[in-house]
Amino acid sequence: MFQSGATVGRTVTPVSDAQIQPNGVDLTAAAVYEQATAGRISRERKTIGDRTEIKPVDGLFELSQGAYIVRYGETVHIPERHIGFIYPRSSLMRNSCMLHTAVWDAGYEGKGEGLLQVHHPIEIEQGARIAQIVFAEADHEGTYDGSYQGEHVD
Repeated sequence: MFQSGATVGRTVTPVSDAQIQPNGVDLTAAAVYEQATAGRISRERKTIGDRTEIKPVDGLFELSQGAYIVRYGETVHIPERHIGFIYPRSSLMRNSCMLHTAVWDAGYEGKGEGLLQVHHPIEIEQGARIAQIVFAEADHEGTYDGSYQGEHVD
């Protein structure tokens, strides 16, 4: 069963009333990056390639066609007995953009990232709502304790 937006909102900081939706919480675009060098994923470890930050111009990220990494502005804590899923807001898709994300395991805490695929140039205001996180109840053993735990938390 999925949790209410109010329930999810209690695990997201900072959060405004406008971000709380019936079934989840909107996440905002805090920073945008382009991959600059190759990464590597092997059986034993992973290396994230270098990135170049896209600086906003007058508060807008001006993005041409391509793939970008977007960092969300909110710190999320996935509670025990839950799993988090992030979906793009429909306004992204209506503007020929797609947001790809991964599963967020119970126990994860941080400001995560997603892959923003831009199929037609777009301007995204820094702090604009671009995604929605939802929580589903989940049975699990243990909680997340991986290398991304606490990422980008100030």
